[in-house]
Amino acid sequence: MKQTNENISTTSSDFTQCNGHQDELIKIRKDSDNDDAATNTSSSSSSNLNNSGLVSSVPTNTNELIVLPESSFNIRIQSPGLDTFDLPVTSSELVQEIHQVLMDKEETCHRTCFSLQLDGIVLDNFTELKNIENLKEGSLLKVIEEQYTVREVRIHIRHINELIHSCDIIDLYNGNNGYSLCMVNDITNGDIVSNSERKKAAETNGFDFNVPEYLLPNQKDILLTPLFTTNNKSRPLQCLKVLSYSGWNPPNGSRKLHGDLMYLQVTTCEEKSFHITACTKGFYVSQTTDEKFIPKPVQPKAIFHSLVDLLNNISPLFKKNFATIQRKRCTKHPFERIQIPCQIHPWLSPRFDHTIDFFRAEDANINKLGHEDHIPGQVRDWNEELQITKELSKKTLPERLIRERAMFKVHSDFVSAAIRGCQAVVDGNIMAINPGEESKVHMYIWNNMFFSLGFDVKEHYKDFGGDAAAHAAPTNDLQGVRALNTIDLEGLHTLGTAVVDYRGMRVTAQTIVPDFISDISRKNI
Repeated sequence: MKQTNENISTTSSDFTQCNGHQDELIKIRKDSDNDDAATNTSSSSSSNLNNSGLVSSVPTNTNELIVLPESSFNIRIQSPGLDTFDLPVTSSELVQEIHQVLMDKEETCHRTCFSLQLDGIVLDNFTELKNIENLKEGSLLKVIEEQYTVREVRIHIRHINELIHSCDIIDLYNGNNGYSLCMVNDITNGDIVSNSERKKAAETNGFDFNVPEYLLPNQKDILLTPLFTTNNKSRPLQCLKVLSYSGWNPPNGSRKLHGDLMYLQVTTCEEKSFHITACTKGFYVSQTTDEKFIPKPVQPKAIFHSLVDLLNNISPLFKKNFATIQRKRCTKHPFERIQIPCQIHPWLSPRFDHTIDFFRAEDANINKLGHEDHIPGQVRDWNEELQITKELSKKTLPERLIRERAMFKVHSDFVSAAIRGCQAVVDGNIMAINPGEESKVHMYIWNNMFFSLGFDVKEHYKDFGGDAAAHAAPTNDLQGVRALNTIDLEGLHTLGTAVVDYRGMRVTAQTIVPDFISDISRKNI
């Protein structure tokens, strides 16, 4: 047994857990729902429940929740190379949510750069289905392949790499990509049966389960291995030996004019190496070698819009193993497939073989330096986003859902960024704002967040245990922030707060209040 690569324990101020979207999405959905709310409340058929439980057409309380009707229907999806299939949707869903469903579905999961068209009209991703004209029961939406950009190529390659490693248990132990270890398969033995079937099995066998030997009395040794999921016993399938960016990147000016966006290098399980060119139309194998750059394709006009289709064509083992992995991924329990904001980071894990992954290495280097969070004009104001989402209207049910989704989205992004920032603080990759003082007193600002360490720097806890008390205090402060968020009083705002334990140190991350930077310049900390 060993410790996981990054022992992180994270707690944060809690928000209602729903999926969320960006500010422009919030505005679009808010406007559309306000129009619907105005229409419904002005009609005689609107129904609002008062405190006595009777139906009233006039709200008796300004804080009363107005429930608006929502319809569900089936649409048909036509994807390239596949038969048309039905997809159930609701009127309040967004076009973007259909995109996500298609990117998760086994048959279409390898497509990322596409648009949805209805009668030849491209649908906007942030439009609600109820606001789309001529969309009704049985309408046909066509999946249209779009041209790639550098950003879309990166998204596509990342997505394919995640699909390849979607069943790797080590990613769950390390908490990669927002996933956490799930024991549901161990509890249900991989099969979730109904209560009647469970009772019938109990009557037949006499027991629901057999008690493991290590739980019986008079056992001298208490084993830790039963705490691990049984999924780690199966060896993960390997689709590729190597998938990485090529050393020939980036394309020179002349190749950019020809549409080249990026170069990849792939080594298949058959021990064959290929250089792949990503262009605006898709992917193709070029004649480039490790020593010489030859951009011409091996097979003229053999361009595949999906990288998976290309790899299926050049590697039979990839085609077989990738299909097996996706079938296994889609048979997982939903609890194992969703990304959660409050991750579980176990302190112990089985010993895994360390495998090569260029994308994991790239993430480590980027997160170490934080280049992506210092792009001019793209640093997020966490305090502003949290307060704006809290001020969204919550009178109707759609408005409340929009508000909770937005709060959840911003809060999840904040916690994710706070974890990276706390790791960078402990690893020494961020310069303190007071470098001349003792290390325990150091404070940090990164990505519009303020970081402080869990030490008794001003002897406030001298009579209560010193550093030990100061180590426990941030969690109590966090519980107070969480309680205030739970009350959800109008006009009451709190700082976004996250407490991260990493490498034996406790770091508190908080959003920066207005004028905090000017206070630092005046030395009023």
